Amino acid sequence: MSTVLSSVTKVFGKTTALSAVNMTIHDGEFVAIVGPSGCGKTTLLRLLAGFDSPTSGEIEMNTEVVANARRIVRPEKRNIGMVFQSFALWPHLKVKEQVLFPLQHHRYVDKELKRYSGERVIEMLKLVGLADYAERMPNELSGGQKQRVAIARALAPKPALLLMDEPLSSLDAELRMELRKEIQTIHRMMNTAIVYVTHDQAEALAMADKIVVMKDGQIEQFGSPEEVYMKPKTPFVATFVGKANLIQGKWLGDAFKPLHDEEVLWIAPDVTDEMKKHHVLPVRPEQFTISRAGNGLRGIVRNVMFQGKEFHYSVDVNGQLLNVHSDYSSKVELGDEVVLAHTSYTNERVTVEEIPSY
Repeated sequence: MSTVLSSVTKVFGKTTALSAVNMTIHDGEFVAIVGPSGCGKTTLLRLLAGFDSPTSGEIEMNTEVVANARRIVRPEKRNIGMVFQSFALWPHLKVKEQVLFPLQHHRYVDKELKRYSGERVIEMLKLVGLADYAERMPNELSGGQKQRVAIARALAPKPALLLMDEPLSSLDAELRMELRKEIQTIHRMMNTAIVYVTHDQAEALAMADKIVVMKDGQIEQFGSPEEVYMKPKTPFVATFVGKANLIQGKWLGDAFKPLHDEEVLWIAPDVTDEMKKHHVLPVRPEQFTISRAGNGLRGIVRNVMFQGKEFHYSVDVNGQLLNVHSDYSSKVELGDEVVLAHTSYTNERVTVEEIPSY
């Protein structure tokens, strides 16, 4: 089942929460939605769930229009599952009863699933690694176990689309990493389309097939994790996902002349017109090399952080602090005068003499 949003706008009073959003979620895709607080992530999820209707535009699921300004198909008729940040488990039901509940009480669940609901519950609990916890009560479970129960419950009716709203944000870091892998494994096994809202950009990059980056109710970029990270469309995407440095300078076609590097031009053919309009080139911290001599951006090391396999530096270049990640081979010290050269995967750094005039 594919889900298509066409020019979807949602207005609350004088506030536009979503503005002309267009997006297609294909069958079996894992789509993560990221963005700052108030950007429209939760509003978009509520529209997909059927809790709200759009002010204009329409939402289509499996070629059926399920929401527009005039009509809305109720959540229970949409063949969707939901997993919440708060787990939303009934305190008086055992684990097996939590998973059984939608199979028994939802009117539109497939008849065969209802008939074999006991077997389906066992299957789902095995899937999330809780087969031995069927008789437990919620207050006997850890946070990670509670979220596994919530996932099993959401998947039990075989939804075509699973909506997940910050499902790991209330868990500790180690448990989040563990559940990331489990959710990915479950996704591959079930092949259910997932829309996953998160404030954690690293989580989105690690888990999703596609990432939606939102700002002020609009989609800034929709693409694969590699595209969003390596080829950000706007300065906002570059700094929000992965914290790129925005180097100021002048564009000469596909050549970029850094403001504080008079000796070289950097070739960047894949940079968007939006970046050029703002006179910036996005450079990831790992795309810099740092040394004490050579051509490049000259600065002073203002901070050094040891991160195990590498060092993270803050380098002051004419008042702009740039983030640089480098391994042991080019270790420098606090207060050192250094040179930053650009070694992007997609760009070449060449001398002025090698660049034709524009």
